[in-house]
Amino acid sequence: MKVNFNKTALHEALGLVTSVVPSRTPKPILKSIRINATEEKVCLSATNLETGINYDLNQVEVARPGDAVLPADRFAAIVRESTDDVVNLETSEAGCRIKGADSQFTMYTQDPQQYPAVPDFDGKPELEITLAKLQEGIGLSLFAVAKESTRYALNGILWEAKGKKLSLVATDGRRLARSKVEIAAKATGQLASGGAIVPAKTMALLDRLGGDEKEIVAVKIAGNQILIRCGNVVVSSNLVEGNFPQYEDIIPEGYDKKLVLKTEATLSAVRRAALLTNEDSRGVKMSISKDTLVFTSRAPEMGDAQIEMAVEYKGEPIEVAFNPQFLIDVLRVMKSAEFELELGQPDRPGLFRIGANFIYVVMPINIS
Repeated sequence: MKVNFNKTALHEALGLVTSVVPSRTPKPILKSIRINATEEKVCLSATNLETGINYDLNQVEVARPGDAVLPADRFAAIVRESTDDVVNLETSEAGCRIKGADSQFTMYTQDPQQYPAVPDFDGKPELEITLAKLQEGIGLSLFAVAKESTRYALNGILWEAKGKKLSLVATDGRRLARSKVEIAAKATGQLASGGAIVPAKTMALLDRLGGDEKEIVAVKIAGNQILIRCGNVVVSSNLVEGNFPQYEDIIPEGYDKKLVLKTEATLSAVRRAALLTNEDSRGVKMSISKDTLVFTSRAPEMGDAQIEMAVEYKGEPIEVAFNPQFLIDVLRVMKSAEFELELGQPDRPGLFRIGANFIYVVMPINIS
């Protein structure tokens, strides 16, 4: 194989591809990436046996097609530090040589036939969505995924397609986020009939995809895997096994205490109130009365904080406390200038709402 790469394009591709490469694995070959060159393009592939990626590079000159497996971290570091506009890569039986204007690196390679196959996207998609809409939905749900849980279904995001809407739902058992985004056409297959749970790491990878916001993302389910194609990139991932909670049952209805709040002002108030909390007193109280919202916090041996906001509220006074981090997490991903807060009794969940397409349910805490 002999290929000339555009250094900028190769560096960008490696940034995404190497994010799949495991740092620890009982199979050393998985710490490498596969480079397959044909006369028209070069495909970079990586997998950790749960998630895989194929990235096609067209900004190349292929002098001799071929196949090679290179250590991912070293190859990426060489490209990153290169001062050349073009990176020349040539392989032989002795290994791989990477040349620049004033540099030359020789690396040992491994047998491409020993590298696990990385699934590609074949056939018709079951769902199509623009990249901008998909990443909007990811941004409004990924933060609520459980970081560590013995209930494996909580370690992913539920995809559910109904009509021309895709719902992305995440929960860690103490809060829940559901974002609805428009899809290009009515979905078919498993995504329309029963949904699928996609791992959080895969969702984070999809959030990193670059390209035109109007780029169409094609999605399909094949067995226990989801395949996603966006432009010249194909991501494959095992689905999370298990049953996702019946989340609709925990979304509150019929709340009579409602107010509209400014997103930035509320985020600032919560952040300031959280400054005087600690692990023993990890809560911010919201006291709502006529036209006033007061955030208070108190921590032993530290002191207390009080931040007041003017609001439009005519309902019955109420006091409710939340983990401030759970409020900060949602407020900083909201793109709208305002949101609606709905409350019931102090021991009932709070409901954040943006129109008909986003809700966030968060459990209160007791700080008395």
